[in-house]
Amino acid sequence: MYQPELSKLSAALSRSLSAENVNGEKGKGGMDVDGVGAVCARELGQGWKISPYIVLAPGETKSIADIDGPGVIRHIWIVDNADVNRGLILRIWWDGSELPSVEVPLCDFFATAEYQEYRQLTSAMVCVNPKRAFNCYWEMPFYRHCRMTLENIHTKPVNVYYQIDYQLDELPAGLGYFHAQFRRVNPLPYGEVVTILDGVRGRGHYVGTYLFWGVNNNGWWGEGEIKFYIDGDRDFPTICGTGTEDYFCGSYNFDIGGRYQEFCTPYAGLAKVIRPDGLYQSQTRFSMYRWHVPDPIYFREDLRVTIQALGWRSPDSESFPRRRYLPLQDDISSVAFFYLDHVCESFPALPGRNELEII
Repeated sequence: MYQPELSKLSAALSRSLSAENVNGEKGKGGMDVDGVGAVCARELGQGWKISPYIVLAPGETKSIADIDGPGVIRHIWIVDNADVNRGLILRIWWDGSELPSVEVPLCDFFATAEYQEYRQLTSAMVCVNPKRAFNCYWEMPFYRHCRMTLENIHTKPVNVYYQIDYQLDELPAGLGYFHAQFRRVNPLPYGEVVTILDGVRGRGHYVGTYLFWGVNNNGWWGEGEIKFYIDGDRDFPTICGTGTEDYFCGSYNFDIGGRYQEFCTPYAGLAKVIRPDGLYQSQTRFSMYRWHVPDPIYFREDLRVTIQALGWRSPDSESFPRRRYLPLQDDISSVAFFYLDHVCESFPALPGRNELEII
């Protein structure tokens, strides 16, 4: 039987937040008479791009969304002019919670930790478009209230253009709250695994992973397995991958003709490889995403996600040529995306500016 989606009529109200309509009010967009574009529009007046962006001073936090629900955020577009990576922190709160459900460097949230050098990223949930415009299409429902802020942890002012598209509508009971959790370890202690997600209790589903991986050694770095410990799993997981590139839906080291091959698909990709330049940019770094949209990982009680950092040692000798695994001590950042039946009550502390810096 035909099930209409796009053609189905709705009683929802479409709204949008931007610097030209900071409260998303009906019929109130583009009304400013004094803003950053006022001088440029001095011959045209009100309605002619008076406030196209906001300015965040060093150390300043500004609200970019303060919405009474019920409603659903459908699309976020953000562009900034920061000249460093991880200069802005995105936070989102749902339904009056004191703890943000999203607390992630802005560029990592959009699966592009190192974004000073542009690369196209095209996926179903996140796009990075020329020159470096961030877009996301994660569904973010809320019943009573949504609050979203940007904090400038950079030492210079940053201009931010943004548009947050949402709808106001009655929502059915039982929708999950959207979460994004950031972690970084640099370097990973020898023999330890990378924790992508931990401390999550309740019912929900895991929908995505972003990894930014900086190798601190020569050779292949992606033999490690990702593991999902579901509903009480302790020593051994229910879901166990076979290799890092396999989890990101690639194979055989992403190697085409002796070179890492970037790719973007709707739900998985190696979107960017930062290669050494022969001088000061000496390390190779990889930017990878995996969206579990067609294949969410459901849990009823709790969830923990880890990945191994594993390479190869050289053969011991000609008489014993079989190689051995090498636990790596790399620089690895992650963002875990998931929905939960309540606002998560335990988040790791966000690292400070120096600890976030990509060196």
